[in-house]
Amino acid sequence: MNQQVATLLYIAVLFALLYFLLIRPQQQRQKRHQQMIRNLKVNDPIITIGGIYGTIVKIKEDTLIVRVADNVRLEILKSAVAQVRPQGEEDKD
Repeated sequence: MNQQVATLLYIAVLFALLYFLLIRPQQQRQKRHQQMIRNLKVNDPIITIGGIYGTIVKIKEDTLIVRVADNVRLEILKSAVAQVRPQGEEDKD
């Protein structure tokens, strides 16, 4: 009987460890990413997951129109935005 309790306790501790080290941090990252996507607005400088720097020109339902150079615009999925750059950083070449 004592060995069964120890085994169950071991399994519970392993599950808790797995949850707090892997599952919960991933959920928090995903939640922050979704919040960032919801807060996107026109003229925000962004970096895509593929490493493309651009500025949002238009926001559609699931996509964004992004200006990457003069007279060059790309339509990307909102989920492809990796991060929003600080406002003063867009022309630091």
